[in-house]
This record gives sequence, C-alpha cells and structure tokens, in this order.
Amino acid sequence: MSKMNEIYRTPLALLTDLYQLTMAYGYWKTGRSEQRSIFHLFFRKNPFEGGYTIAAGLQAVVDYLRDFQFSKDDVEFLSTLTGNDGQVLFDPDFLDYLKELKFTCDVDAVPEGTVMFPHQPLVRVEGPILQCQMIETALLNMINFQSLIATKAARIVSATGGEPVLEFGLRRAQGIDGALAASRAAYIGGCEATSNVLAGKLFGIPVKGTHAHSWVMSFESEEEAFKNYAEAMPNNCVFLVDTYDTLEGVQKAIHVGEKLRETGHRMVGIRLDSGDLAHLSIQARKLLDDAGFEDAAIVASNDLNEDIIADLKEQGAKISVWGVGTKLVTAYDQPALGGVYKLAAMENSDGSWSMKVKLSEQAIKTSIPGKLQVRRYIENDKAVADMIFNQLEAEPEAAILVDPSNSEIKKKASLHWQAEDLLIPVIRNGEVLSYEDDLSEIRQRVFDQLKLFNYGLKKNKPSESYLAGLEEGLHRLKAEIIEKARQGEVE
Repeated sequence: MSKMNEIYRTPLALLTDLYQLTMAYGYWKTGRSEQRSIFHLFFRKNPFEGGYTIAAGLQAVVDYLRDFQFSKDDVEFLSTLTGNDGQVLFDPDFLDYLKELKFTCDVDAVPEGTVMFPHQPLVRVEGPILQCQMIETALLNMINFQSLIATKAARIVSATGGEPVLEFGLRRAQGIDGALAASRAAYIGGCEATSNVLAGKLFGIPVKGTHAHSWVMSFESEEEAFKNYAEAMPNNCVFLVDTYDTLEGVQKAIHVGEKLRETGHRMVGIRLDSGDLAHLSIQARKLLDDAGFEDAAIVASNDLNEDIIADLKEQGAKISVWGVGTKLVTAYDQPALGGVYKLAAMENSDGSWSMKVKLSEQAIKTSIPGKLQVRRYIENDKAVADMIFNQLEAEPEAAILVDPSNSEIKKKASLHWQAEDLLIPVIRNGEVLSYEDDLSEIRQRVFDQLKLFNYGLKKNKPSESYLAGLEEGLHRLKAEIIEKARQGEVE
C-alpha cells in the first residue's frame, strides 16, 4: 500500500488548480488532448542563498501517479462548477471522459537525495498533453516542499559538523501534511530522528523524545520530577534542566543519574532549551564530567538554525546533539523553493518535434527547449561539471558546456571524465517501474552526493560556484528560438 493511501483519501486527482482542468478541457474540446508533449519540473535558484539543492519528494509523486484517477464523487463535484454566466463550466461528455481517464505518461526523474542545481530538470514528463498538464500542480506541491526541507536539513547537519540533529518541528509545522512531509524530508537531508511518532510509523524514521517543562512543573521539586521520570522510564533519561535554574537543574540531574547507575541504568544526557546555550553547555559539561558522566550527551534546542549552530560552535559550545524544530520544518527564512513546470516540446503529426520556450524579460525565467537530460561529470571522485542536453538531438562527440546565465563561461568536457546521466526511468506508459522506498538509502545518497562537491560550494554562504551548464548546441538552439520568437516567427 502506498503512503498516499495510508495518509489521505484516494485518488487525489482534484489536488490541482482549477486552471489545469480548464486547460485540459480546452485540449479536449479542440481535439488536442492526445498530442504528445514534454514538460520539465525544475527550479531557478538555490534556496537559502546556498550553493546546491537536494531533490526530494519523488516517492509522493510516484504514489500519486500510480493511483491517479477521477472518482465518481470527483466528477460529480466538477459538474457543479459554473462560469461567470452561471452556466456549467464543463461539458458532461468531458466529465465522462475524465471518469475513464487513465494515466499513460512516461516519467523520468533524478533519484531522491541527488544534489541538483538551477534549471536542471528534477522530473521530466512525456505523454498526452492533457495528462501532462493536469498533474503539474500536484508534482510541484510535492517536489518543491520536500526538496526545500531536505536542503535545509543538509545545511543544518553540515553546520553541526556531523553531530546528530533531531527534528522537533511537529507542533510548529504547517499542518498535518506539512509536518509529515517535513519529517520525511528532514530525515533524507541528514537528521537522525524525529519527534513525530506518526512519521516514524509511516516512513520508518527513528523517533526520539523525553519530557517537557510541564512534567517538571507538575511535581513539588525538580529533583522529584527527575526521580519519578527515571523510575518510569529508566532507559530513556534525557532530563530537561532549564525549568528553573539551569545549572542547579544539571546538579539535580546528576544526583538522579547516580541513582540510575546503582540500578544498572544510565543517564543518557540533559537538554538545554533556553538561555546562553554556549555558556551553559560549557558549565554543564564540566559538572557532568567532574561527576563521572563523561558519556552523557548535552542536547540543545531553542529556535536553532544553521547560522545559530555555527555561531555556538565558534563560541566553543559543548553541545553534542542538536534539536531543531520551527526553523527547519517551516524553512523559516525561505518558505518556498519556487520550482516551476514548463512545456519544452510538442510532437507534430509527422513525428517531428516543435521546441517550446517560455520567454521573459527576466533571463532567469526563460525556459529551456527539448527533451532534457542532465549529465554529471566526475574526475578523481569529484564532480567537475554538469551538462543539460537535448535527447531529441544527436549527442556531440566533444561536448562544450555553456553557463546558462553567462554565455562567456564555457568548459569543454574531457573524454577522460566519468559521466552519469541523472534522470532515470520511473514510469513507462503509466506503469510504475521498480522504485526504491528505503529512506535510509536515500539519506545515505545525500551524504555520498555531497562528498562529490568542494567544501566551498557546500558552505552555508558558498565561496565558490559550480558549472551546471547547457550543451553548446542546446544553448545555440535556445538562442535561435528566442530570436525567432522576438521576430514573431514562433512555430
């Protein structure tokens, strides 16, 4: 059973914007619903002013497309919609068509956990234009958010220097769906566990948590609270020590920790949730070490993000586990990735293809034509460049890569470089191919992928860039189409 079936009503065909359905109706009405087309889902700018983006959310897309259909209730609802003249919006024959509609497109995508760059397709959809169009909104919803959160998590994990990060964001997340998707994506991005028990059940993510301030406040004394918690859960003792005086709380946790030892258990650690975390962690570490609790962890929380973590580490904080919530699961400083989904080619009646480009006064918003693939070049276990190329054209023997934002920047691909094409087949003619659903493997892919790139690119404020360019022939094709369009010669 897919995760979509476990979480939501199915099918989810109505998880779309109305204009997708009005365009679908237009394609059907004009007899073009079956015209083959190619769309790409991509983003234009890395989030958080960073140097990379982690692709995530593909499993949700696969589940959604596997179950795609319009139910009887869906069609009945659509029959109630009216236009501005009060008349029904959709012809009953079109609604009958939707009832029988089966998803028959081909879908290629980069595996979740892949490091990606602007303008590179994360997903490519090829098939009847009505179907390709109709799924746009849902795919963007699923890929945009999870990619954003996975990237945020990877940045936070990088800031800790590999120390464990726990995702604590459920209570501040953007609703139930936002919480579940964020927990999954945060784990992909490198978090070790979540506080979200439902996410643990659905996705197999480790769950962690102990007690809150209310537990301490419900007893006459802090030490009594710790003692009772230790008696109730001797194998899960991380004591929250800042309800009153933090360092006194550490001393009381130590007293209870000593009692735990006598019963054959151990205090896992303490948690700091307020105050000067650097100073308090340094003092707490000394108290713990002097009492023989050198292995006790110091967990810190309190509206942390990658910048605050980096600052705490510069101050010499003795924190060994980081609990990050609000600013991770809400992507607090940039709440949207801004991915888009654009038509890139349409098949003609003679089997040839017409290339399509979306023009804009802003160069960054001009799309790329063709049937796109991304090739990553590797030399000595390091990524040296990426190339976006058009699979509708013959591959060049000696590829030259052109920076999409500055055509003066070029690089010739060496024949000695290893090459890997990133988009892989996921669905063929509507049928889902073998696809992994092991989050641990996806999470490991993130670590493996990030090792391919230089430290300067991975810094939270990157000090170097990476060439993710267009194959020179594709760059030239795009320029020619733009010039023709400006002269009114669009195909």
